[in-house]
Amino acid sequence: MKILIVGPSWVGDMVMAQTLFQCLKQRHPQCEIDVLAPEWSRPILERMPEVRQALSFPLGHGALELATRRRIGKSLAGQYDQAILLPNSLKSALVPFFAGIPKRTGWRGEFRYGLLNDVRTLDKQRYPLMIERFMALAYEPGAELPQPYPRPSLQIDPVTREAALGKFGLSLDRPVLALCPGAEFGESKRWPSEHYAKVAETKIREGWQVWLFGSKNDHSVGEDIRARLIPGLREEAVNLSGDTSLAEAIDLLSCADAVVSNDSGLMHVAAALNRPLVAVYGSTSPGFTPPLAEQVEIVRLGLECSPCFDRTCRFGHYNCLRQLMPQPVNEALQRLQGTVVEVN
Repeated sequence: MKILIVGPSWVGDMVMAQTLFQCLKQRHPQCEIDVLAPEWSRPILERMPEVRQALSFPLGHGALELATRRRIGKSLAGQYDQAILLPNSLKSALVPFFAGIPKRTGWRGEFRYGLLNDVRTLDKQRYPLMIERFMALAYEPGAELPQPYPRPSLQIDPVTREAALGKFGLSLDRPVLALCPGAEFGESKRWPSEHYAKVAETKIREGWQVWLFGSKNDHSVGEDIRARLIPGLREEAVNLSGDTSLAEAIDLLSCADAVVSNDSGLMHVAAALNRPLVAVYGSTSPGFTPPLAEQVEIVRLGLECSPCFDRTCRFGHYNCLRQLMPQPVNEALQRLQGTVVEVN
């Protein structure tokens, strides 16, 4: 059985999609799974043993380009028995339709009747978690999901990890605290730089080193955190934001003895690497997309106005994050230190 997955467009969602791949392998051990997704997701998919190959999808998020989608679909004709669509958009259903894949499965959305022939109606009360909505597509409608739920687990190649350490001149002579202060979603997910700096200072004084991760857009945030450290401590913090590829970031995150992260794609990557993780939540909720790992501490204030899921604070104060002080995060790190996982 050959299955084409149309993958999501966000890092965290792609990590969580592994739960679907795991369920498919449990049901059909001999099935072959290919994932059609943006090229940036290749380093994630290559670290999932359930995936046979990542197929690069050249169109940007939101682009229709009907002719390109038809061309891609025709190139995949006759290769798959089933397609499973994780996005709910009409556009995402076009390639499997043009490919003539016999069974095309997905949740009802955006007038996809005809494009899909296995249309599911989502019961949000029954499936409150995103991974449940992914996993359910591996089974017949109404089927009970198996317990316990599988967890994403990215596999690391020691050779590429050593290469990344060498490229950036990093050493594992001291424990590593990884900080992920960015959030592509918007300001309402960003814990303030001054709070991250306080956490970094505490761990550096305990003999740790700090590595900062993120995209090019997060580089200035990383520099702001470093600038808040006094000379002598600042040198123990390395800002890798924007300098690493996603593949290098994944490999280097696997070296961390602890991670502090906003609700972001890198949070889900850290969880899938089974790193001890403190996840800081503000405008969003761990009740929908929690980090899926054993050693996780969720820190949030739970103000009356949160979760709002807005990109910017409608009141302009961002109190759900600004008023969340470093102390509870430091305390969460201390609790996790008793069960630190060794680097594999």
